[in-house]
Amino acid sequence: MIELQVGGLGFDPRNMSPLVLLRDQEEMNFLPIWIGIFEAAAIAMELQNITPPRPMTHDLLMNFIEKLGGSMQKVVISDIKEGTFFAIIEVEKDKKTIKFDARPSDAIALAVRSHSPIFVSEVVMMQAKLVNAEKDQEETKKFKNFIQNMKPEDFTKYYKKD
Repeated sequence: MIELQVGGLGFDPRNMSPLVLLRDQEEMNFLPIWIGIFEAAAIAMELQNITPPRPMTHDLLMNFIEKLGGSMQKVVISDIKEGTFFAIIEVEKDKKTIKFDARPSDAIALAVRSHSPIFVSEVVMMQAKLVNAEKDQEETKKFKNFIQNMKPEDFTKYYKKD
């Protein structure tokens, strides 16, 4: 497995779909995952340290995990089938690991809240379309420029106080 970090959030310029970009520590490989607008907003709010007046769904899930005596261990983007990514959330409770099937966007939203590591399986890394800085420097330059212009605050306008 390969550890990645959240490198940014933004919109795909082709169809304006939100995406989260995962990157390795060396910024050589990037993994874009298209996500829903509400999940993007949840990730963006946490990255910007914005605390809503009431818990959002991902905050609620973190509260459940903690109040029940568990702790987030890691998130694994485990598979990709027909362009759809799959993830597993690993929680430890009483020295046992409990695994939960999850959408990657929800898993990432929990990982950023708990400061848990995000891993991607080698299968996903081999199958998913990645930018590799060593192989295509011009494409990498364009991609990094696109990522640098993404702003997490673009997503906070979708957060509605209720």
